[in-house]
Amino acid sequence: MDAQSCLNILWGIKDVAFATVNDEGKPEVRIIDVMIVEQDKLYFCTGRGKDFYRQLLKHPDVAVTGLNKDFQMVRLSGKAEKLADQRQWIDRIFEENPVMNGVYPGESRYILEPFCISKGELEFFDLGKSPIYRESFVFGGEEVLDEALQEKGKEAISCRAPREKGFLITDACIGCGKCMRGCPQQCITKGTPFLIHQENCLHCGLCFENCPVQAIVHRGE
Repeated sequence: MDAQSCLNILWGIKDVAFATVNDEGKPEVRIIDVMIVEQDKLYFCTGRGKDFYRQLLKHPDVAVTGLNKDFQMVRLSGKAEKLADQRQWIDRIFEENPVMNGVYPGESRYILEPFCISKGELEFFDLGKSPIYRESFVFGGEEVLDEALQEKGKEAISCRAPREKGFLITDACIGCGKCMRGCPQQCITKGTPFLIHQENCLHCGLCFENCPVQAIVHRGE
């Protein structure tokens, strides 16, 4: 599994949930079609008269979630960027998604504006397996100026690691095994300290709440 595979799952689901923030700072969510996926980028469009369009311009941070028939979920968070060459992109979207001609016939298609999500974070979560399986990715790059390259007037592109989620068992572990026995996915094994297999963890927090010596902490803290 990689970032492109996750985006392909969203493209295969087609109708996915897009969340934005409105002018009051409250979340709003709606179903939007994924129109194109290629080269680690996701493309979609919306009409200029919609609240969704105005929210994207003012608050470009979006969250996207889809679940397929195999109970595989992909969650994306990133920034939506409005694309130039509007007519060219809309024509391509309609060419690859001909059903759109029935919704916006003829010239009415050009009320739509194309957007792209080219960088962000992805999480794959497979509930169809036992134990469950999860994996996180970043896609796109972050523009950072390296000192050596800065002297030459060049930019270096680096990819950051995904945010760490879930829980970690620290060296304060006394080896009592209470976390292992209570884990609903049985993804904790003996060790010094005991070990949580992150790819199979539900992030439910049961081990965290039940540890008698508070040896389990949130990852990334």
